[in-house]
Amino acid sequence: MLQWGGCDVISRGRGARDWSPLGLGGMEPVSGSLFPAFGDRKALGGSSSEGLDWLSNQSFRTEDALQLHHRIVGTAADSTQGSPQASVCSELPGGVLDHGEQDVPAKKKKKKKKHRQHKKDKRKNRENQTNSEPDPELLADKAKDTCATRSEASTDLPRGKFMWLDDLDTQIVQTFCIDRKADPANWEYKSLYRGDLARYKRSMDICLGLDTKKQHIIWEDSSRPKKKAKKRDQRYYSKSSLQLLSTDTVSVRCGEDTPVPGPNSFIRVPDWVENDSKSSGTISSFNPLGIYDASTTLWLQGKGQEVQAEQARVPLDSSEKINSTTMARVEKFNRTLREDPGNVRTWMEFVHFQDELMKGPNPYMDTAEESEKRKMSRRLVLEKKMAILERAIESNPNSAELKVARLELAKESWEPANLLNEWKKVVFLHPNDTALWQRYLLFCQSQFSTFSTSKVNGIYGKCLSTLAAALDGTLLSHPALPDTEEAMLAIFLQQCHFLRQTGHSEKAIALFQALIDFTFFKPDSVAELITKAQVEFFEPFWDSDESRFGEEGARGWRVWMRQQEKGGWVVLNEQGDEEEEDEDGDEVSDKLLPKWQLWMQVESTRDSKHWLPWRADKMKGQTEEDCEDPDRQVLFDDIGSSMFKLSSPRLKFQLMSSFFQFLGIPAGCGLPPSCLNMALDEPGIFGSGLSDGRPLSWSDSPAWGVSAVGFMAAAPNQRRITGHCKEGEAFIRTAFQQAMPLFAGEERSELALSWLRYEKSKVVKNLQLRNKKRLKSQGKRSKKLAKNLLKETGNRNNLALWKEYAHLEWLLGNVEDSRKVFDMAIVMAVAQGLKSSTLCDLCFLYASLELESMDIIAESATCRALYILTRFAQGDTYSPYTGEVLPVTVLKVRKTYEHSLQDWLTNDLTSPGLSPGHLVSLVGCFALFQYLTVGIQAADRLYRQASERLVGLSPLDKTQPNKSAWGHCVTSASERLTMMHVTLLKFHMRASVYPLGPLRETLTHVLRQYPGNHDLWKLYLQVESKSHNGSRARKFFDGVARTSKNIILPWLFAISAEERRKERVDSVQRADVGLVYSTLPETGLTNRIRALFEHAVRSEAGAHCVLLWRMYLSFTVAQGNAERVKRVFYRALQECPWAKILYLDAVGHLPGQLQEILDLMTEKEIRIRVPVEELEILMED
Repeated sequence: MLQWGGCDVISRGRGARDWSPLGLGGMEPVSGSLFPAFGDRKALGGSSSEGLDWLSNQSFRTEDALQLHHRIVGTAADSTQGSPQASVCSELPGGVLDHGEQDVPAKKKKKKKKHRQHKKDKRKNRENQTNSEPDPELLADKAKDTCATRSEASTDLPRGKFMWLDDLDTQIVQTFCIDRKADPANWEYKSLYRGDLARYKRSMDICLGLDTKKQHIIWEDSSRPKKKAKKRDQRYYSKSSLQLLSTDTVSVRCGEDTPVPGPNSFIRVPDWVENDSKSSGTISSFNPLGIYDASTTLWLQGKGQEVQAEQARVPLDSSEKINSTTMARVEKFNRTLREDPGNVRTWMEFVHFQDELMKGPNPYMDTAEESEKRKMSRRLVLEKKMAILERAIESNPNSAELKVARLELAKESWEPANLLNEWKKVVFLHPNDTALWQRYLLFCQSQFSTFSTSKVNGIYGKCLSTLAAALDGTLLSHPALPDTEEAMLAIFLQQCHFLRQTGHSEKAIALFQALIDFTFFKPDSVAELITKAQVEFFEPFWDSDESRFGEEGARGWRVWMRQQEKGGWVVLNEQGDEEEEDEDGDEVSDKLLPKWQLWMQVESTRDSKHWLPWRADKMKGQTEEDCEDPDRQVLFDDIGSSMFKLSSPRLKFQLMSSFFQFLGIPAGCGLPPSCLNMALDEPGIFGSGLSDGRPLSWSDSPAWGVSAVGFMAAAPNQRRITGHCKEGEAFIRTAFQQAMPLFAGEERSELALSWLRYEKSKVVKNLQLRNKKRLKSQGKRSKKLAKNLLKETGNRNNLALWKEYAHLEWLLGNVEDSRKVFDMAIVMAVAQGLKSSTLCDLCFLYASLELESMDIIAESATCRALYILTRFAQGDTYSPYTGEVLPVTVLKVRKTYEHSLQDWLTNDLTSPGLSPGHLVSLVGCFALFQYLTVGIQAADRLYRQASERLVGLSPLDKTQPNKSAWGHCVTSASERLTMMHVTLLKFHMRASVYPLGPLRETLTHVLRQYPGNHDLWKLYLQVESKSHNGSRARKFFDGVARTSKNIILPWLFAISAEERRKERVDSVQRADVGLVYSTLPETGLTNRIRALFEHAVRSEAGAHCVLLWRMYLSFTVAQGNAERVKRVFYRALQECPWAKILYLDAVGHLPGQLQEILDLMTEKEIRIRVPVEELEILMED
């Protein structure tokens, strides 16, 4: 702020201060020059022509400055004698005053006055040392003139106001003031204060006008240069690196005229030319300093930049590549959907593309922060998908797939009541869509807030009755779709497993009994009626006291209705066959156990005994009131709505096979993929695959992973029981006896094989348990059954039954008896030779058993296995083992095998006489023959050739009238061929040294094609468990799990592999070795396993898998965090509220929550066989 003539003027400028000569205190100039060094030039006679005129100020005179100086000194001397103020301009009107002194109080003014007087005394003493005598009059006149001039210049300024310098109307000549307060900092420091200096920033390190090639300026800055943070290199796991994985690859091709060198050819890639944007340009008249680039230089010349073809080929940045690729795909989707809005598949692909779009950089956003916010916003993705699906539904109002996808997305944002209403609307609009019904049933079954067993069971019945009406044609608005009958059977099986998992096993068995009677024993008089009318006729039969399928004395609905028309049955009171029930004793064995353990024990015991529906026995005088547990009685209202007609013979046999598989019998068919993921609930699926001692004679067990009815393991590590209770075994025996007359040919043979395999499985189980007493009794019953089956007229020449009987004798240790049975069977059918697939299977098993029984592989010519494979292939006669096989015979038999195999490979396997299964049997025998005569390489090559042939049969599905049956046949044959291939490699590795690569390659190749085979997964787990490198298996599991989204087995076995690896590591690190136990750190396997569980339960296939949640719960319990265990349990109930086994596991893991869990089970209508009140009574007794 400047003060002039009473007017305050504020300058906007910022810079150094302006100083008046009067403000320099007592400094006396010694010359008339601005620079004292050149002040004596004039006195010496120098002239201005010498080039120093610019150093002297022509308007400055030394005499005037000296007079003014002495006058000021004299005035200061007078002021020391008592004058109140001493100032040069004190006598002037409006003199130059310091603005700050007008407002200072009197005491402070006195202090300042004394301080100022003391300084003047010091200056006076210094001035007296000079010899010059000033002229006071001259100085006074000069001062008067100066003050007068300043007073005149300031007469026009307003007083007492602040004004900007630019706002003054009159021109001010001297726009500065005198600052009498000297700044001592100027004497103490080398330069002025940095705040008084104008700031500026250098834009370059050169000075204009200098020749950069010859001259250079070194700038010395007082401030230290800032350290620039070094940019760290991006690692492979960084976000920018992960984004590159989603980019499309750019193919690199050599030009057409590029010569390709010899065998070691390679693709030449042009060298990369780095364009340095900071390099200086060429110096010219338009670019004298060389600081402009080429484009700017051309612009200064008035020229345009030339477009070169090479510049267009410069590779883009990674983010630009992603953006360009993403933009291209978005434009392609928009164009395709605009041209063809009725393409539902494209709409769904566009919806799934949104997930990929959100992972990579957004082409419509520039900043990285916006991109990160977009990635973290899950709701943004959902809303975008919902908007796309709504637009798609507008274009395709009849598409159920789009509506289901929309409802699946709305599950996370809508209320359960609104979501349920929308589902009902969609099902009402598409009542004939079986896939839609399956999704709707899964939704109702997995909604914890609205779930109850009776409600969901009623929805199953409504679904089947609606689809049955569509099949009958009574649903006029919607005709039946193709394969509706097969889909209805899959829904029926899903309903039965749902009831089994809720604990209502009696209702599940009753459903099977009712549908079997409704299908196989239907009266001819009602066969032409619609389903609804047939159900009305079936109700009296169910409510009667007539025995049902599987019960003693059952005659069927047809016979009962015919007898009712004649007047009814004559009931005979036969009490001679009455047997006393086998009482096992008290249900509570140890009353000192905790309450929760007693409840678990009694509940499991009743589950294993009371899984059949309770029927009043008229022979004993029982009535319905005699039933202690009313839930064991099944009324017609529970099963009537689920009845439907089956017209296909294949589906009828599948129904019967599924019933026996439901009872725990290894039947030929497995569960449909739609209900397999939910039905998996038993950890036995991870049991030991093939026996290390007998890998060749393996036998599949498709029932593993699904608990048999009557057995509900209360703990994940509980082992599966050998068989059912006495009542259950009698029921199974009676069911087989009643079912076998209903079929003929191969179907009847399959049922007999299932029965015998079930008995053989109990023998194998007793062998594993080493229970000799039970093994002996079970062996007798199994051999008796086998002989009775072979005595039947239709089974005397059944080689499959002979094979199972011989294998049973071998397992029981009767090797010689087994060889006699094998030889007898071969003698009966040796004339068929290699044309019989059953004979090939029998000889393959016989040779495999002989090969496994040898400790060391002897010479192949003297081997019993080679003798068997040689004699039966000749096709003329067969005799038991006599000794050595001649080399000539080996050559002839090899030619026979080759010709037979060539015929099978060249012929069309879709013809009626041929099948993929026959090819597998022939290849198995030939490969074993090659292994014994040539080596493992020949057998391996043969298996690979046959596998390629079977893979080529898959596209033939389109030419088959029954696509699903043919596809299942090809898949089963390919899986069986792979098992034979893998078992041979494994046997050879046990007998001699052989690399693990071929075995691993074979397993990985087939598992990518058929990821639903648990036997192959168990083999792969055994192979990888011996490897120290877990990254290979992890990568394979991850790839298969991502590609097969509807199959849960890859996730389950991946978790099992990590748990086994953790057990091996913990066995070493957590060993009892003293202080080492506490020092070894925890490995990262725990976090890896938890991450696998989280990924699996969030997948579509794993969200409703009961076995997966049981494993997760058990793993969390092992970590010892009770709160986390409870959290995982309630998460499992949100997805699988119907699974009783989850409640039982929770009781075992959370004993203190017994009453709370039982209340929850009662609310959801989960079957409870032992109420707490009854348990307390049992404990008191």
